[in-house]
Amino acid sequence: MPFAPEPPFTHGQPARTAVLFCNLGTPDAPTPGAVRRYLAEFLSDPRVVEIPRLLWLAILHGVILRVRPAKSAAKYASIWTPEGSPLKVWTEKQAKLLQGWLGQRGHHVKVRYAMRYGQTSIASQLDAFKAEGVTRVLIVPAYPQYSATTTASLFDAVYAWAGTQRAIPELRFVNRYHDAPGYIAALAARIRHYWLSSPRPDQLVMSFHGVPERTLHLGDPYHCECQKTARLLAKELNLAPSHYKVTFQSRLGRAKWLEPYTEPTLIALAKAGVGRVDVVCPGFTSDCLETLEEIAMEGRQAFLTAGGKAFNYIPCLNDDDAWITALCDLTVQHLAGWPTQAAPDAAALAASRAAALALGAKQ
Repeated sequence: MPFAPEPPFTHGQPARTAVLFCNLGTPDAPTPGAVRRYLAEFLSDPRVVEIPRLLWLAILHGVILRVRPAKSAAKYASIWTPEGSPLKVWTEKQAKLLQGWLGQRGHHVKVRYAMRYGQTSIASQLDAFKAEGVTRVLIVPAYPQYSATTTASLFDAVYAWAGTQRAIPELRFVNRYHDAPGYIAALAARIRHYWLSSPRPDQLVMSFHGVPERTLHLGDPYHCECQKTARLLAKELNLAPSHYKVTFQSRLGRAKWLEPYTEPTLIALAKAGVGRVDVVCPGFTSDCLETLEEIAMEGRQAFLTAGGKAFNYIPCLNDDDAWITALCDLTVQHLAGWPTQAAPDAAALAASRAAALALGAKQ
């Protein structure tokens, strides 16, 4: 197969390091057409839906992509901002802040963000890094808990891009940080700050994104890592086991997913006489459709309709200082041993390129 042409003047240049911060993705607009394109890419990923391929593609294109886009577009429209999708807005801001935090610590690396599905793509950002002379790339997922449906799929996209390259940069991957002290502390600080202006709830519900239960039996560590995050967070908040619940949301299809499900749990709590619940989504580092619409809107309505008195959604980490600090700590840890000094100025780089070309001519 032909490989992508290499950018000019790659020989003899100083080693350059970059960080690619990756999230799941979002439609370009809250319209049925944009949502259909996004869902077609997302739900076609065999990491996301592990059922016989031909059967699933028939269901996807024959049923789901005919019905779901219009419904999902209306939900996206309810949380869309003037700047665009909240997930994109927050992910882009996190990447910019991370570059600034790293720079303050003396690490002069390029930081870009990318989406596994939709724009801006992983391949396009890796192409941009190569064009800028980057020789080492650290891949940092926005997902704290490892799952084959998210983390591994992200790595698949990087490997697929690498398969088109003649000269592949050195690559490193952050697999997980579900129990990283900085991440747990940032979550706890976020919740405590929220509770400064509001009394503690009768129940704190920690809602994680769901996956099919069969993935747990097949060896995926996601369920265990969600449980560990919840235990560490509860310990940091001094919560007794009776004062919090771990649930899973965003079920797709009729198969059994990780339980307990979030919305039925909220309804059960309300019917049991629990007056107030607060819900936090520790597995999401950026607010998005699943937190702002599914939890803050649909979850609220379900709880109050079932007899609950007060429902509060605690926002994701987003651009919180403690979270960006934790993200910076994590990045620095995984950059260890790679050059992160300031890039040479234009004159020095030109001289280096000229020397390399002269050496090549002599040889």
